[in-house]
Amino acid sequence: MHRLTYTRSSYKSNRERVSFWARICPSAFVFSHIASIVFKGSAKAKRGDYDTAAWCWSSLSSLRALEQAGIRIEIEGTEHFTTLKGPCVFVANHMSTLETFVLPVLIAPFKDATFVVKKSLVDYPVFKHIMRARDPITVGRVNPRDDLRAVLEGGTERLKAGRSVIIFPQTTRAAHLDPETFNSIGIKLAKKAGVPVVPIALKTDAWGTGRWLKDFGRIDPSKTVHFAFGKALAVSDRGNEEHKAIVKFITNKLKEWGGETISAALF
Repeated sequence: MHRLTYTRSSYKSNRERVSFWARICPSAFVFSHIASIVFKGSAKAKRGDYDTAAWCWSSLSSLRALEQAGIRIEIEGTEHFTTLKGPCVFVANHMSTLETFVLPVLIAPFKDATFVVKKSLVDYPVFKHIMRARDPITVGRVNPRDDLRAVLEGGTERLKAGRSVIIFPQTTRAAHLDPETFNSIGIKLAKKAGVPVVPIALKTDAWGTGRWLKDFGRIDPSKTVHFAFGKALAVSDRGNEEHKAIVKFITNKLKEWGGETISAALF
């Protein structure tokens, strides 16, 4: 299984020797590598060979491509889920495409997992084969009631089978965290399935949002990528306190990293 080597439950990129091409055009450097990784993964998926190990290889290769372009990646708090018995629900803010490529190698070597994704992602040319191989939970983002039903039913089914679920409660990717748009769907799923919820704070704006193609924005090596996992929370009652704790954890981490937040009277 492909995984990162952690030191005291944390990881920091070593200084990479950045090539001339990567210095001149980091976006072209990263996306050419990402394209190669996706095409190779898609070919394996079409053959029925894209298992968790292959998914981790794709994810680790993506992380290395980012580092080779000069992006520094820092990860902390992994002990909060690597020592946790059984599946869980991971709840994270959503900032860019980067986290969907990097999170698998952080999580899957320790916990089999899948994402909640937009239905359109399982129809993307080439990439669709990879997504379908990972048995994601799909939502339409048109009818909130239908999406809630899909997540609760599909998520519970996967969690009961031992597979963790990664959810981005924000309706769209954003450089900031607005607590008013950070819904509690992850809390509801964890409560229904009787599993803990693990918050993830992330700052991944080193991979920008594109003007024409949203998934392919500017790569900015001057920005450090951060991932922080919080303590696992058991959901009680309606989960209001746990939801507030998750929002507070993510908000505090973004402030610590110099990210954007929108204040709300939640605490």
